[in-house]
Amino acid sequence: MIIQTGLRTDIPAFYSRWFTNRLQAGFVCVRNPYNPVSVTRYTLSSDIVDLIGFCTKNPAPLFPYMDLLAPYGQYWFVTITPYGKDIEPNVPEKEIVMDNFRKLSDMVGIDSVCWRYDPILISDVYPVERHISDFEKMAAYLSGYTKTCVISFIDIYKKVERNFPQARSVRPAERMEIGKEFAEIGHKYGMTIKACAEGNDLVPYGIDCSGCMTVETYEQALHCRLDVPKRKPARRECACYLANDIGAYDTCGHLCRYCYANANALDVKQNMRLHNPESPFLIGEGRPDDQIHEAKQESWIDRQLSLF
Repeated sequence: MIIQTGLRTDIPAFYSRWFTNRLQAGFVCVRNPYNPVSVTRYTLSSDIVDLIGFCTKNPAPLFPYMDLLAPYGQYWFVTITPYGKDIEPNVPEKEIVMDNFRKLSDMVGIDSVCWRYDPILISDVYPVERHISDFEKMAAYLSGYTKTCVISFIDIYKKVERNFPQARSVRPAERMEIGKEFAEIGHKYGMTIKACAEGNDLVPYGIDCSGCMTVETYEQALHCRLDVPKRKPARRECACYLANDIGAYDTCGHLCRYCYANANALDVKQNMRLHNPESPFLIGEGRPDDQIHEAKQESWIDRQLSLF
């Protein structure tokens, strides 16, 4: 099976000690964000957890603990954008993150790392031309350390609308120009450009719109086939295989203005104060009324077939 860590928060950046404690303990407890008394308990044994998926803007805090991760398959989505502190106030400098991306690729292998350049937003400070220029500089630096870059355009969710009222949707003509230029840059530097939940409009320009967190993506990282249970996609336009996330909403300290996972900064700060690295829960502790369910878990690796 696959454990996800980054659909609700950035565990490597802010909760690496807690995460490594959970690996050593062999289990983790996760509250249902829509029914907090419902708790799922996941076993973290490498015998049944085939791969751990990460989404982060700062993988470096987990580097000292990579030996603990060695028994597991891994796939890392590392987001690196051109935005400054005006948009991403607590994200490390881009040059540092790019250097750490290269280190990570050397540690886990090129098939287990992906650069995310998203979300793409357009403003006076970040016009189309700047995105194209900055993307090429980043692609040149990361060339040879990843085969894939995932892009997406900003979605104006209610949380985004509230926390980032200046944001606007990217116009179709801007999307087409960026898609065309990015595809050409990706080809130049040996990267497949994938679009995340953007439909098929960019396919004619050479963008792969088949999904980013797909079963095939994880199979390439593991170098074997997976026999996964059938599951409905999280969103109609999304082909990705998403489930079993151990994070929690309103806990990411990056406080990016476009974030869909944080309601507001005050909630994040309050939740981070409740974090205990020794707890089986990311935030807080167990409660008397918790209804704990053992997750149904098994290895999905197909031992009879191989991609290679």
